[in-house]
Order: sequence, then structure tokens, then C-alpha cells
Amino acid sequence: MIENIKDLIPKNKGDLSTAQKLKNYSHEDLKEIVPDLLEWLQDLNWPVAKPVSEYLESINDKITTELLSILKNNEDEVWKYWIITVFGPITQSPIIKSEIIRIAASPTKNEMIQEVDEVAKGIMNSRNWK
Repeated sequence: MIENIKDLIPKNKGDLSTAQKLKNYSHEDLKEIVPDLLEWLQDLNWPVAKPVSEYLESINDKITTELLSILKNNEDEVWKYWIITVFGPITQSPIIKSEIIRIAASPTKNEMIQEVDEVAKGIMNSRNWK
């Protein structure tokens, strides 16, 4: 077991060695750093985003509260875009589903500018959500 759980938060966008270690831990082990890990999904073009997103996808059913706080936040629409891109296809959460539908059906002005509504509509269509 790692001595300091914060050592599992990647230090920069190229810190792949730290990100790769995440898969060795359970949600229970890492739950206190989940918000920090989610920050690495603010841009899926960062090298570290792929291994971090793979870990978070594996525990997506346990991080609904953290995901919802990002989707309801009106400060970072690009982050919302990536969160929907990663978790929209796999979520089983009715609360996350409901927020994705809200974004698709009645997006804010900024959600439209950043095309968050478009990615939400794509998820709705691919999952046959009404």
C-alpha cells in the first residue's frame, strides 16, 4: 500500500507512471483523491487523461456525486464536455442520465458555445434515451 495517497495524483500532464498505478487500487483506497483525479479529465488530449479516465471509468458507479458536481457547475464547459464524452456511454446513474438529458434539451448559453449540448445529444441518441 502506498504511504501517502496523494502520491497517486499525477504531478503533470505527462506523469504516466503515476497514472498507471491507479489501476492497482480500489475506489475505497482512492476515494479521497477522486476529485483531484477528475481534474485530469479537463482535457482528454493530455497524455495522463487516458489512464486516469480508464481508472475512473472502472469506478464510475461510485463517483456519481463528483460527476454531478462537474456537470452542474457553470464554470468549465469544456470539462463537462469531456466528462460526458467519457462517462455518458457507460453511466448507469439515473441522476447523471437526467443531467445529460437536461444539457441536451435546455443547455445554457455557454454549454451551447462549447458544444456540450451536442455531445449530450449524441449520448442520448446512442443510448436511446428520451
